[in-house]
Amino acid sequence: MKKAAFVAVIGRPSAGKSTLINRICGQKVAIVSTVPQTTRSAIRGITTREQGQLVFIDTPGRYKSEKKANKKLLDISDQAAGDSDLILYILDAERPPGPEEADIAAFLAPAADKTIAAINKIDAHNADSDRAYDFLAVNLPSLANRCFFISAKNNEGIDPLLQAIFNMAPEGEQFYSDEYYTDQEVDFRIAEIIREQVINRMRKELPHSLRVEIADAQLADDGQKLWIRAFIIVERESQKGIVVGKGGMMIKAIRMSALKELGKIFDWKIELDLRVK
Repeated sequence: MKKAAFVAVIGRPSAGKSTLINRICGQKVAIVSTVPQTTRSAIRGITTREQGQLVFIDTPGRYKSEKKANKKLLDISDQAAGDSDLILYILDAERPPGPEEADIAAFLAPAADKTIAAINKIDAHNADSDRAYDFLAVNLPSLANRCFFISAKNNEGIDPLLQAIFNMAPEGEQFYSDEYYTDQEVDFRIAEIIREQVINRMRKELPHSLRVEIADAQLADDGQKLWIRAFIIVERESQKGIVVGKGGMMIKAIRMSALKELGKIFDWKIELDLRVK
């Protein structure tokens, strides 16, 4: 019997959770940004190998804040951890652990028997892998022998980590057909790619609360072309001009970069009508 498991990926903001899931799945499943808490929902990435199938759930980064929005993101992370067969705890080798990491360790302690750890960004110029490992050994000692040193960005240490996860996974039938690498709807994936491009281009100019709405999507040319109308939704009227940019240059740049990323994911020829409201 092959292995099959849902694996919740837990860690601080910008620890590299989304990058790791994209690497494991071989496709862009989750958007990536240096802006903390870019992930806003539980996103599933699927990898199917000879050993079986793992469904990774990318969760919002965990950090302390009394804001209502952050509490909602924590609820998403809590539920994913509770519902999953296994938990993959990602530590960032670049940053000192601090109180937020201690909070995560305390949260994971009751589920330590189903948790495996990975220290990410070991190749960063200011990485301190020993510091992260020492923190783990003190706060979650049972994970000290289930800790892997990886670079999601440069594909280092991923295969041994995956093998260890498969070893811990229960036996079972796979949840999805072999060709699936995510179960996200097309509209959601398109909206996320556009949001990624806005965030990465305008991280200083706009609050993190912007969202993207797909107003219409239609197939044309016998299913060869996908036409999309999407709205970037901002909080205030004054922010519309920032997104549009002088002479429409900013929204054009966002549109072109989004089309480039979408072209890597979908086989359709894509036309994107992008607006702001």
